[in-house]
This record gives sequence, C-alpha cells and structure tokens, in this order.
Amino acid sequence: MSSVLLPVLCSIIITTCKAASSVSRRCEDILATPLPYSSFTSSSVYAQSYGAGYAKLNRNQGAGGWSPSDTDRYQWLQVDLGARKQVVAIATQGRYSSSDWTSKYQLLYSDTQKNWRPYLQDGNIWTFEGNVNSDGVVRYQLQHTILARYIRFVPLKKSGGGHVGVRLELYGCSYWADVMSFDGHGIISYRFRSKKMKIVKDVIALKFRTTVGDGVLLHGEGQQGDYISLELRRARLQLSINLGSNQYGSIQGHTSVTSGSLLDDDHWHSVVIQRYRRNVNFTLDHHVHNFRTNGEFGHLDLDYEISFGGLPPSAKSTSGGGENFVGCMEGITYNGDNITNLVRRGKVDTSSFRNLTFSCAESNSFPVFFNSSSFLRLPGQTDSDTLSVSLSFRTWNPNGLLLFTALADGWVEVGMTEGKITVYMNVTQKKNTHIDISSGSSLNDGQWHSVHLNALENYAMLTVDGDESSTVRTAIPVQIMTGGTYYFGGYFPHTTAHTIQRPFQGCMQMIHIDDHLADLRAVEQGLIGSFENVSLDMCAIVDRCVPNYCEHGSRCSQTWDAFSCNCTGTGYTGATCHTSTFQQSCEDYKHQGKTSGSYWIDPDGSGPIQPFKVMCDMTEEKVWTTVKNNLAPQTSVTTADREEKVMLQITYNVTHEQLFSVTSSAEKCEQYVAYACRMSRLLNTPDGEAFTWWVGQANEKHSYWGGSGPGIQKCACGIEHNCTDRKHYCNCDADSLAWREDAGLLVYKDHLPVRQVMVGDTSRAGSDAKLTVGPLRCQGDRNYWNAASFSSPASYLHFSSIRGETSTDIAFYFKTSSSHGVFLENSGTSDILRIELRGGSMVSFSFDVGSERMELVVRSPVPLNDDQWHRVEAEKNVKEVVLQLDGQYREVRLTPPQGHTKLELYSNLYIGASGGQRGFLGCMRALKINGFTLNLEEKATGTPGVNPGCQGHCQSYGTQCKNGGKCVEQYNRYSCDCSLTAYDGPFCTEDVGAYFETGTLVRYDFLPEAAPSVVQEGKSLSGVGVPIEANLTHEELVFSFSTSSAPSILVYISSRTQDYLAVVLRHNGTLQIRYRLGGLTEPFTVNIDHRNMANGQPHTVNLTRNLREIRLQLDHYPVSTYTLPPTSDFEFNLIKSLFLGKVFETGQIDPILIERYNTPGFVGCLSRVELNGVAPLKAALRSGQTAPISTHGILVPSNCGASPLTISPLAESDPWHVETAGAVFTFSEDTSSSHAVNRNSAVIGGVVAVVIFAALCIMVLVIRHMFRHKGSYHTNEAKGAESADCADAAIIVNDPAFTESIDESKKEWFI
Repeated sequence: MSSVLLPVLCSIIITTCKAASSVSRRCEDILATPLPYSSFTSSSVYAQSYGAGYAKLNRNQGAGGWSPSDTDRYQWLQVDLGARKQVVAIATQGRYSSSDWTSKYQLLYSDTQKNWRPYLQDGNIWTFEGNVNSDGVVRYQLQHTILARYIRFVPLKKSGGGHVGVRLELYGCSYWADVMSFDGHGIISYRFRSKKMKIVKDVIALKFRTTVGDGVLLHGEGQQGDYISLELRRARLQLSINLGSNQYGSIQGHTSVTSGSLLDDDHWHSVVIQRYRRNVNFTLDHHVHNFRTNGEFGHLDLDYEISFGGLPPSAKSTSGGGENFVGCMEGITYNGDNITNLVRRGKVDTSSFRNLTFSCAESNSFPVFFNSSSFLRLPGQTDSDTLSVSLSFRTWNPNGLLLFTALADGWVEVGMTEGKITVYMNVTQKKNTHIDISSGSSLNDGQWHSVHLNALENYAMLTVDGDESSTVRTAIPVQIMTGGTYYFGGYFPHTTAHTIQRPFQGCMQMIHIDDHLADLRAVEQGLIGSFENVSLDMCAIVDRCVPNYCEHGSRCSQTWDAFSCNCTGTGYTGATCHTSTFQQSCEDYKHQGKTSGSYWIDPDGSGPIQPFKVMCDMTEEKVWTTVKNNLAPQTSVTTADREEKVMLQITYNVTHEQLFSVTSSAEKCEQYVAYACRMSRLLNTPDGEAFTWWVGQANEKHSYWGGSGPGIQKCACGIEHNCTDRKHYCNCDADSLAWREDAGLLVYKDHLPVRQVMVGDTSRAGSDAKLTVGPLRCQGDRNYWNAASFSSPASYLHFSSIRGETSTDIAFYFKTSSSHGVFLENSGTSDILRIELRGGSMVSFSFDVGSERMELVVRSPVPLNDDQWHRVEAEKNVKEVVLQLDGQYREVRLTPPQGHTKLELYSNLYIGASGGQRGFLGCMRALKINGFTLNLEEKATGTPGVNPGCQGHCQSYGTQCKNGGKCVEQYNRYSCDCSLTAYDGPFCTEDVGAYFETGTLVRYDFLPEAAPSVVQEGKSLSGVGVPIEANLTHEELVFSFSTSSAPSILVYISSRTQDYLAVVLRHNGTLQIRYRLGGLTEPFTVNIDHRNMANGQPHTVNLTRNLREIRLQLDHYPVSTYTLPPTSDFEFNLIKSLFLGKVFETGQIDPILIERYNTPGFVGCLSRVELNGVAPLKAALRSGQTAPISTHGILVPSNCGASPLTISPLAESDPWHVETAGAVFTFSEDTSSSHAVNRNSAVIGGVVAVVIFAALCIMVLVIRHMFRHKGSYHTNEAKGAESADCADAAIIVNDPAFTESIDESKKEWFI
C-alpha cells in the first residue's frame, strides 16, 4: 500500500516545488538601485562623499561607494526596501576605481529595524565570500529566501591594502500577506461547509512570530477520536495527528513529531503540513520531516471546525497543553482556503477576540549577542551600599562569565558553572572575605533564563527564573560599597588572582542595574557605556541539534560552537552515528572466519533498518540465516463456534522491514509448516474453498501447503501421489478419526514468512488440530556477491545520481592488477564526487565542500593491484570525512564550518570510466551507497566491456580453506574442497570422526590403481589407494582420539611383508609407538610412560617419519625426535592395509599386538585420521565416496570433542619427552589390572542411535533431493519435467519462482 501512496504524495510535493520554483525564477527584480538616497543608512561614513546612498551597484557617484569610519567598532550598511520584500540574491562590488572592497561579510534582516536576524545556512551564521578587487561583481544566490523590509550588510574583512568599500544590489520581488495579532484570548474558528469532514489529503500552511514558548497554533478533532494539533512547547513545534484507533486498542493511531527550537525569538517562522493518507511532510523553515502515521487508517475525520490560535471551548486537549497562542500569524491557508483573508472579509467567526488587529506589534526587547571575545560595559551607582543587578540570558555553554563589577573594596562575579548560576564575592575590607552561592541547574539549554542578584546591608540574595521559593540567601559580614561600573559577557580584570572563567557566548536582554532597565539603544548610539565585538539588538543563537544530524536515534548534545552525537546503544558509530558496527549478513560473518551462532546483522548498513539478531548456520557451503517466531510446535487449535475460524498470529522477533531485508537479498528461503489433524480438514479439493489458509509477506492469502506451491491447492502427498486416501490431495482432507499430518517446506520466498494462519475446520465434535510453523530460513546473500568485471579502461556502468544527503557513505570490494583507474564518479553543475585508484597503492576520495575541493588519500603498505580483494569505505557527513581501506588504513578530516551543504549531483553515477578518465580495470562487488546495494550484475548484462560476476575469489579468500582444503572458484563465490583432507565443513575445519563400540573396526586397503607419485608426494584422495609396489620412506600419520578404556589398538598399518606400524594404548593407558621395518629382531618402540591417555579427554597424535628420523607431537606440546637404529631398514615395504580400532587380518602378525592389545578392541572416539593424504575414516563415513573400505561393528559419526587437552608443562621436565633405554627392543609391560566393563547397554543404545540417525539421514536426503537448488541460471522452461510424476511436481521441482505461469488471486487481507 505504501508503494502506491508515496508516489501520489510525491506528485503533490513535486507540483508544489515546481510552482515555487517558477515563482523564484520570476522573482528577480532589482530592489536597491531604484531606491532614493535616503533609503540607505549606515553606522558611520569615512567622509561625506562616501555616504551610504552611493552604495549602488555599477554607480560611481560621490566617492564611488560607501566606506565607514576606521574608528567605527560596529560597521554596517542598511537598506530600507520600503516594504517587506522577498530577497533571493545579492551582488557586491568594491568602491569605484579604488583599493577599497569587502572580502567577507554577513547579512542581517528585520521588519522593524529591531531584533535583527542573521542569515543562516547549514546551521551557521553564514559568511559570504566578497570581492577581490574594486570593480568585479560577485553575485550570491541565497539558498533560502529572505523575507524582510530592512537588510543590513555587515563587513567582516576589508581589502588587504585599503579600507572597507562596497556597492551592492539586492534581487527579489514584492511580498504581501494578511497579518493577524493574537493576544492569548482570541481564536479563529473556521467552520466546514458540512458538519463532518472525511479527508484523505490535507495541505495546511501558516507563518507565525512570537516571544512566548508555549501556545496552540491550530487544532481540530472529531467525535470518533481523530484529531490534528500544532502546538508550541518550550519553543519547539509539536505536530500531533491521530487518524483513528479502534475500540479494542489493538490499533493505536496517535503520532507525534517535534521540530525546531528557539522559536520564541520574535522572528517569522514558516510551517507547511502536507498529508496524503498516512504519509506526512512536516516542513518548518526549510527543514522537512517525512513520517508515516501510526495505525492503519488513512482518513482524517473532523467535526464542524478547525481552530487557529488556541482550543475552542468545546475542545478537549489531546496533548496535555492548551495555552492559547500569543503573537502574530500570517498567510494561514487550509486546503486551499485563505483563512486570514476570510477573517479580514468577516467570513470567519472572531468573536472571541477582544481587539482584533491586522498588524504585528514591535518587540520591546533589545537583545545583545556575545561571542567569545566580546564585552558590554554599563554604568551604575557609585559608593552605594546596595547592589542590585538582574538580566535574562540564553546559551548552550555550561560555563561562562555573565557579570563582573568591582567594589570599593573587592569585586563580584556572576557566572555559569556546569549549567548553574554561581556568585563569587570577594570583600577585601579589613580582611579578605570570600562568599560563594549558587542556584539552578541545566540552565545551558538554549532557553531564556533570568537571574537577579541583590546585596544590601549584611546579606545577599540570588534568584533564578523568578522562583522566589528557591531564592538563595547568605550573610555578608561587612558592608559593601559599589564601584559604579558593570561588565557583561567577558571582561577579565588582570589584577585579580581569581581563576579566569571562560567568556560567555550567548544572548542577554532585560539588563537592570540598580533596579533600572539599561538603555541599550543609547549604548548603540554611543551616548553611554561602551562595547566591543558584540552585536546589538540581535540574538543569533543557533540550535546545532535542530535539525538533528545525529542519526539512528543517537542523542545530540551541543556547545556554542559544535554538537556531538552519543551513539551508545544504537549499533552505529562515527561522528554522526551513521556507520553500522555490524556486518550486513551471515555471509559477511562467515568470510571473517566466524562459526555458527547468534549474530547481529544490518542488511542496509547506514540505511533506516535497525540492526537485528539472527541465527547463522555456517556448516554448509552456503550460509543459512534463521529468524524464529513465537508459535510453539504442535500448538493446539480449537474453537466452539462452528461459523468462526481460528486465527493464529505468527510474530517474529524482528520487524516486517527487517524480515524483508533478509528475504529480498537471499538466494532462497524456506519455512516448515505442519498440520496434525483428527477430523479436521485442511485444504479441501483443489477447486473448492480452502478450510485453512495463511497470509504471507505482502498480506496476501495463500491456500497451498508445505511441499506444494502457489496456485496448487494441494499438500506434499498430493504432489507425490502418496496420501493415505488417494481420493484426496492432503492426508487431513480424508477427515479421519485417526491422527494424520500434512507437513513440508514452503519455498516460494516472495510469499515468506508466514504471518497468519486461518484454521477453519476445528469446531465439529471430535475435531482436533495442532499447528507447527517453523522458523524462517534463508540461504545466501546475493548482495554480498553482486559483482561485475571491467575489461576495458573505457567501459563503465551508469546508475541514477547519488541523492544529496547530509551524510553520504560508499563501500565496495575491488581487485585488480592495474595501477590506476577511476572506481566511480558523480558530478553536478559545480560539485563532483570521485573515488579512484592511484599508483597501485593509493585510493583517493575527492569531492566539493562549499566552494572548495577536498581530497583524502589513503596509502596501503601493500600493493593494491595484487589481484586480491580489498575493501574501500568512504563517508562524508556534516562533521567529518572518512576514507578507510581494508578496515585498518584510514584518514579522517574535519569538514569546514561552512562546508556541509548537500552535494548537488545531477548527472548519472558512473562506475568505471567517465569524462575521458581512465576507468577501473578489474572486479568490483558489493557496491553499497547510503545503505542501498547497486545491482552491478544486472547492469553489466549487455554492457560492452563489462561482464556480470567475477572470477578469482580464491586469490583473496583461499587462505580461509584450512587443513589442506583446496579453494574452488565459482561464478560468484568460492568454496573449499575438503575431499583431500580428514576434515569437512565450509572451510575444512570440522572434524570427521566416529565413536567405536566394542569390536568395531575400520579397514582401508591400499590398492594398485593410483599412480606411484601420489604416495611420494603425500597427496591422495580419500577414496584412492596406494599402489602395492610402493615402498615408503616417508609417512605422516595424524589422528585424534578420546577413550576411557585400555588396552587397545588405535591405528595399525600392515604390509605384504612383516613390516608394520602400530599405535597402541597399553593397560595403564600410556601410549606406545611400534615400528617394524626389517633389519631388527624386535620392533622399535617409543613408550610414553608419563601420562595416562585413556582419561576420556581428546588427544592428538602427529607422527612423522623421514628415513630413520621419527618426529612425534602429542597435543600442543613440543615435538620429540627419535632415530631408528642403523641396522634398521628405512623403507616401509609394500603397505597393504590400515586398521582403526582393531586388527582383523590373516597372515603373520606380531603376537604381542594380538595377545595384549587387540581384545576387546578400541572403545571411544577417533577423528582427523589421515595418512599421507589418505583419510580412511572419512571415506568410511561418506557413503558417496568410492573407496576400498570396510567396516565391522557399530560406527557412530561424532566430532569427538575435537580439541585436544592442553596440560601445562612441568617446571623441571617435559612429560612427553621419552628417552629410549639401552635395552630398547625389550618389551617391559607395566602391570595393571584391566577394567572389565559390561557393554550390553551401550551396544543396545548404539544400535538405536544408528537406526534413528539412518532414518533422519534418509529424510534429509529426500527433502534435499526434492528441493535442491540447480544453480543461478534460470529459463522459462520446466526443467525436470521429464522425470516428474505430474505437472505439479514438475513445476515445483523446476523452480519455486513459478507464479508467473500460475494464476493466483493477489489481494490484501487484513485479519
């Protein structure tokens, strides 16, 4: 629905913008030149011929322009336009044919020559770049139109060798609007033509001006609970809308949005509210807030009237406020009706007004604006025994000096410390007396606060915000005498030893000294007092947190000069909390080497979707993402009402948008559903009305079940023709008294997940049903592997221009063998953004900031043109610019104070070559801009010089394949081939092992089919034998085991001669290695006598022999080296078989092995078994491999606990280091009693486990066979139809995305 509503709203906005734009194009009249000389005034003139009236563009009367006196401390040139005008541009020159011009300036404007307002842009008091010579014209098009009668030009910097000089022109047009004054009592009640209005679209506009921070601007409501209200609260504007809530409370429609701040500044503020159904644009002074109302209703139902300026007597306050508005409004329009014009013509009820006036009264306030180096000096009474000072102030800084005055003996300071008012008095009469008092808290909130200090006789009182009840009083031991001079805002006498406080930055007004209001206008005229670096009759405080540039719900705080964002708890980081701290998907975590588990993901990065937690299953080649729901398995479904269906709402631990971000990027998704029934029918016939149906992703009704597909009203058994009753297409539709079940996987991902299930046949006597809806499981991440290959330096892809945002981020992977090339570029009329590769080791990020070009360069210590994947991340926000390479090399640079305008980029975004630049050569993937992934593969299809996908992933990720696994290239990813290893899993890191019951053995025969070189190189497939002719001079045997039983044979390798190798556990659990290679009368043995290895813990054995040198490593301990005697042969002749767990072979065998260790056999776990590249145990467990393998007894797959036990080495000796004694060939067995254990119960348990495991394996194989994914290449043909049992099965087996050929009703269902 939202996709339908947004374009309509956008069309309204675009039409409005076009109309405004056309007005702006026509609003280009020359405003200043036609004015008389008297309309120009100034703070001073250099001489009579330099008068303000000569400051007209391209004129040379008088001295050819205006120049102020050099002694003028507050210079300005003022233009009276005669009436309020719209000013859209300004042009300046220097003084005619001179060395006088202005290189930097600011603009102020006002309607009354009082309470001046500075021109703001990008949240700052804007400093314009002026002239560089006397006659050149520099024109500046204002980003925001100025609406005022008086314009002040304030020079900030003059020419290098001359004076300030200026000629100017203002461009714009006339402006007129009806103005009304509201006194806090009167309201405008605009009655509708009909008693009730059911409105789907609203456009409301008005301008207001006030010095009061609270008041209702408009209000309308209906008897059904709908309302709309616009209200000032603490000088912020709050819009509240409710389009309807239902009586049960399940749908709550109240929505409240706040915008702006410091709106009680007695300046005009413009408000526009545009609503289409639930979509709202809320605009305040050019800042647009887009939001969507809560609930599901789209009409605003109002009764009788809408009021402006307050609440009508009949209305109830919906938001807890209710004070009437005090101030002025103009240009009030409501859905095309000009309300202020109707009031003027007497068409609207205004009877509540005491005195209705169509004008706006001038403000009596005279604010003073202080910066970091300014002060104001005012006179007071001298030698008075009473000190009385009061003022109002507003600031963002927690610290600063408000007032300093010297006493006849001592001094007094009033300041702010950590947001509270502090008074410090030092009276030096007779002896130093220090008095400190404080009051208030958090007074640096930007609001107006008052402070009053009164000291007389023997006490002092401090009152903050007029709260007499919280006045702080303290005693003064001596009489004070005033000095008569008061300094405000930053005067620091150098004669005091008191710690200097930071200067005050902010505004003051209503300054009273000795209970008299200070005449600040007389100060401006130079009649009393003095000042320096202050702006009089102006409060230029700026709220740097409005608009709030802190993203993703982070908290904004500010001082006078800057703001900061607190990202704690948001899941984002950076100066504006723009960058996500989490990966985009489980696929991303996998390639960081993570294992299966619970992870936070953020599919759209910096986009609006918040991070959420999912389960990542990384045990397969492709990663599964799992999202759980709230429905317990086998949930009972019953109802007593025969006419009523039972609705089960399926909720997930994530939002709808978060779910869609998973399904939309996945390669495939599935969800298991099961309906267990007894006399409860499920779907009915394929042509009838379904008893039960479910609602999916787009709120559409679906009447197919697991194992089937869209448009096929059947269950899995109906597709496979194996229902219990062949007349029906679902087991449950047979309406049997016995329990039946229909279950299977829903695999059409555009319909998933299941959000509701409506069960319709459980009300009959004896009916019963149980429903299971499993978690949503999605596989793969197409965005992560979305890639394109650029084969020509002139090739490129083009996309729509990057949207101008205050924060822009770009991230992608690349690999190349080229040393130069442009990755991407986007340009506009004057702005440009580019990322490129330079010199094979540098990446640059360049763009425009204001009128300047900024470039960041990151240099890599390793070559970037190495055909390895590298990651580039670039971000520009209002505070800083960041360029990061490979997650570790980065450059950060602060943006200039006037440099965070939105980039104005109009042309297409080019990936690769653009404008004659040398384009990028190589592969690029996962290109994401502002949280949106660009579909490189789709654009690359059919584009010359660019191909979809990218080969060569193994060059970058091959190291992820562990334990000898081989990296295999695929179209858009890579995989690890573990067939040459004793491991399994996506990265060849998962142990392949098995549990051996009593008497179990695995035999692997070395056959003559393979090439001899396989043995010599130690490389052999798990299913390939070693040739009979081979005589080994080198072998490497690696395996892990755990057991609590001894004695036993772990590994035995036989030969066609008497040569053999055996690894055994003796009766006391210690390990023994036995080598017999000929030339010796007894086997060579290595005894590990210091450790019982039959302790139930996992242990690893790594045995390597090269000629006569034997190296043995146990677990994580150092390698021990042994040497065969010189008389021993060093060839292992004609190896025959490898046994695990027990020996069962005819021929001549060492009797000691058989008699002492072979019975009853190994009981425990063996894993990671590998001999010279042969993995016999893995071959035994993988039925799909063809290998000369045989198994006897019960063998249960297990990972055996994997990691070996690590034991800290002893301080004095290595417990694993064994010296072979002189009688090295004499076997001396330690006496130990064997532990006889009855294994009958274990055998029975093992048999049951094997049967269950076999059944599960068969079921998994059947399901995987039915729903196996056959690559990424799709056609419209029904592949697999020739082998399917029916047309339905052919469609489902072919591809789950088959609804294009099947007609299914697509309607929205609101349950």
